Amino acid sequence: MQPTQEQKAADFRRLHEGDAFVIPNPWDAGSARILESLGFEALATTSSGFALTLGRLDGDVTLDEVVDHAGALDRATSLPVSVDLENGYGPDPDDAATAIARVAEAGAVGGSIEDYEAERGIYDFDHAVERVAAACEAARRASFPFTLTARAENHIRGNPDLDDTIARLRAFEEAGADVVYAPGLGSSDQIRAVCDAVSKPVNVLAHPGLTMSEIVHAGAQRISVGGGLAFVAAGAMAAAAERIRDDGDFSALAARVNLSEWFASPA
Repeated sequence: MQPTQEQKAADFRRLHEGDAFVIPNPWDAGSARILESLGFEALATTSSGFALTLGRLDGDVTLDEVVDHAGALDRATSLPVSVDLENGYGPDPDDAATAIARVAEAGAVGGSIEDYEAERGIYDFDHAVERVAAACEAARRASFPFTLTARAENHIRGNPDLDDTIARLRAFEEAGADVVYAPGLGSSDQIRAVCDAVSKPVNVLAHPGLTMSEIVHAGAQRISVGGGLAFVAAGAMAAAAERIRDDGDFSALAARVNLSEWFASPA
């Protein structure tokens, strides 16, 4: 029997109170079921990975499409799902609040709001905080404990100002965020500086230059991979297709996957 949304929400909260954990990022229902079968305890969507499935670049997906995607992932597994909501699909605080409310209605138990949009760049400090506060208010109106993650985008948007990042994360925490997140932190020292500066759980975006133990020892509670797994899959497919195109080499098609094992239990 599928757990209720309230049960998923409570399970997700408990994960943030125990040992550090990895929350991988599926890009469709099939990858979500695979990750569940591999023993992960929660899932987070990836805006770039989902855009890939639609043949688009990150940032070119609508809120309606993301809501449908969130519902599909929620139905595909019994795990808690948190949704990458980018900037909330609009610059105003009400836009961020609406995005949170809609994915909560679709079955998600968490979501993230960031302080950047392509047209305007990084939002001014006060505006960024106001948007997070509105998102938090929407999260609190849910009938279950929705986990709101607030993101400071400096380090992946050309402004690696750690002091500003920390100031934003502190303000987001004070505005009510349950988790704070600064994607693009490049070293354990940067991660430690962020974790030491806030009291809420910190999500860290994994990258090949850091090990799990280094990230955890620096103080992170949650580790995500963003679009990384989706790009690994796309890269493997493209490499195999190039060998077929250039060399007539079909050897990659000998690969076998454990679908019967991964999909053994109905969603």
